[in-house]
Amino acid sequence: MERLRESLHEAPIIDKDGYQYLVHPISNGVPMLEPTLLREVVIGVARAADLDVDKIVAPEAMGIHIATALSLQTDIPLVVIRKRSYGLEDEVALHQTTGYSESEMYINDIDEGDRVLIVDDLVSTGGTLAAICDAFDDIGTEIVDIVVIIRKVGETALDETEYEATSLIDISVDDYEVTIH
Repeated sequence: MERLRESLHEAPIIDKDGYQYLVHPISNGVPMLEPTLLREVVIGVARAADLDVDKIVAPEAMGIHIATALSLQTDIPLVVIRKRSYGLEDEVALHQTTGYSESEMYINDIDEGDRVLIVDDLVSTGGTLAAICDAFDDIGTEIVDIVVIIRKVGETALDETEYEATSLIDISVDDYEVTIH
């Protein structure tokens, strides 16, 4: 994870209404995402995750590139949880709240009994992952594993569920600096 560590120290941090927001290629697509970094991250996810699953699931938007590359490497189908409704039969809506936004998301193609791996770019407040886990519990989906690339240390909404996320790297952002733990 050497390239990931380097990239975190190079990443700008901006103020977003009092929230110190890390701008990183993995979590924002800005600055440009180099293939070497993406490859390192996908290999890390493949090694960290339980891949005995029916589907890889990623919330829109920034988990998609990681989950797509993982799907291509493993031949496991990919499902994206979208930020807009398509009105398809059995679509499930969920409300997610993060440290800087809240919105509705929509699940399609996830069924009772499916075994899934959830992949995401970054967990900060855990609001998105907690909402997804609650929705999957309601559907009757088995969450086999959750892997995130970057986790900000501290309490999260995911702590209020029975699930834990494995991270490739843990960080904190204080005084506009990244500390790797």
